[in-house]
Order: sequence, then structure tokens, then C-alpha cells
Amino acid sequence: MQTFYDFLASDYHLVYEDWNASMIRQAAALDTVIRLRWPETSAILDVACGIGTQSLGLAALGWSVRASDLSPASVERARREAQARGLSIGFSVADMRDAAEFHGAGHDLVLCADNSLPHLQTDEEILRALRQFFACLRPGGGCLLSMRDYRPEDLAERRELPVVEHVVDGDRMRIWQVWDPDPPHYELSLHILGTRGDPAGRHRVLRTRYYAVPVERVLAMMHEAGFVDVRRLDGVFYQPLLVGDRPCEKSRS
Repeated sequence: MQTFYDFLASDYHLVYEDWNASMIRQAAALDTVIRLRWPETSAILDVACGIGTQSLGLAALGWSVRASDLSPASVERARREAQARGLSIGFSVADMRDAAEFHGAGHDLVLCADNSLPHLQTDEEILRALRQFFACLRPGGGCLLSMRDYRPEDLAERRELPVVEHVVDGDRMRIWQVWDPDPPHYELSLHILGTRGDPAGRHRVLRTRYYAVPVERVLAMMHEAGFVDVRRLDGVFYQPLLVGDRPCEKSRS
């Protein structure tokens, strides 16, 4: 997983038809959910920031953001993007499975977006991560996840997703995904076609692996990790949102 994103970091924005526009839309949607669900939130901890798609957009809206990712190259790209936009974000390299050990406790909100959680290959790994998210939070703090809504048909046969095209420095770039099922997992092959000034690199294929875990199972694991008021929100983000709270401490008698 780390190698996949290290090699993809420089071209990650090509996955989107318009990365900057998507960044703005995603931030607006997340901002609305956060303000309605957790009105006392002032700071966000993004534990799977990638090149900064959500962190940059939220910081541009005025949120205090701290962010980390497993991929050093992605974190470095995110840091450069923040500097270019005049945004102050504390970036670091960390594994979401060790989020609390790295970031400590007392955070208002933990964010894990863009289908990052299904990179973990087993229920045990996902539960470990969720328990770490829980430990990161102050009492009353919230957890906000986004992930694909996997269905049995997603693993029924090989899938090729639509091609996204760009023109970069006069070069026509094409990027697309191919899913090869290995239930309950699948291998994602990301094809990047275009020279970028390097004829030897005309067609690159990067591979990673996902666990097609159902949303319902992740909701159940959030409960097991200690979260309360766990819910699925549809129609507000490009993927289903999963939300839950760390319970407030009971008042002492």
C-alpha cells in the first residue's frame, strides 16, 4: 500500500476529472456534516490524508487541521500543496493503525476518507484502527469515515472503470482502474498512459489490494470499538459517510 501511493503521489490528482473542484466540493460537504453533527468541533485530525484532498479543502474553509498518511511521498506532496495555497497544516507520516499512539488523545474529530479503511485486509486490522480512532478522541468527539458501498456484484467478475483523460504539458494522459476479484478482496490495477516527457514511461501500472468489506460490517465494528450513535449518511458525499461519537464522560456523583 505504501509503495503504491509513493509511486502515485505525483500523479494522484489525475484520478479526478478536476482535482481542485473536487477538493472544494468535498470540503463543503464535510463542513456541513461536521457543523451540524459536532458543533463544538474546532480542529480535525485526518489520519489518511493522501496528497491532501480533504485536508486542504477543509483548511481553506478555516478549520484547524492536523494530518498524516502512511505514504511519505504523499505527505510531502500534500505539504507542498498546502504551502502553495498559503495553508497551515501539520503533516506527518503515520500508520492509521497506530493513530492514537502517534497523535495522542483529546482530538475533536477523526477523519478517515476516500475509501482508505478498506486498504486494511482483515476485520481485525479495521477494528484495531477504529479503536485507535476512538482513543484519539476527547469525550464527546466524533469519527467521520467515507468508504465505497461494496456489493456482491463488485467481486462477481473483472471490472474496468471509466477512463479519465487530461492534457498535461501538451501530452494526453489517460488513467483508469481495473479490479481483479479475489473475494472478499480484489486487486486494483491503476493504469496511467501518457509520456510526461518520458517515452520509456508511456504506460505505467500500479497495483494495490482492497478488502471489499460491507458498510454494515464497519458500522458494527464501530460499535465494537466503543462508538455510540453510529450511523450511515447517504446523499451528502460522493461515498457513504459513517459517523459515530465517543461517549461523554459520566458526571461523577
